[in-house]
Amino acid sequence: MNVYRGTNSHDVTVNGSPLHPCTDVINHSPTGFAWGYAGSGPAQLALAIMCNEFGTDVQRHPAPYQEFKRDVISSLKPESFQLTSQDVINWLAQYRSKKV
Repeated sequence: MNVYRGTNSHDVTVNGSPLHPCTDVINHSPTGFAWGYAGSGPAQLALAIMCNEFGTDVQRHPAPYQEFKRDVISSLKPESFQLTSQDVINWLAQYRSKKV
């Protein structure tokens, strides 16, 4: 299980290593990750987490990363956060149940 941690310096790690920003997939925020609101930095973080969990083909992800940004990333506390793969899976189950 992956563990994502973010600090107020806007550094994000996955299992203790820097999370790849996936700017080569889509470049929302060349200045880096952010969270706690719905902007370009949070979009980059949502994309990076979804790519890390499900691969870099965003068209094949089980849910749009922008929805993940809206529902999860934008509501994280600005100081720091921790998310796990299980949190992503739980969100995905809720997202899918709303779509049915």
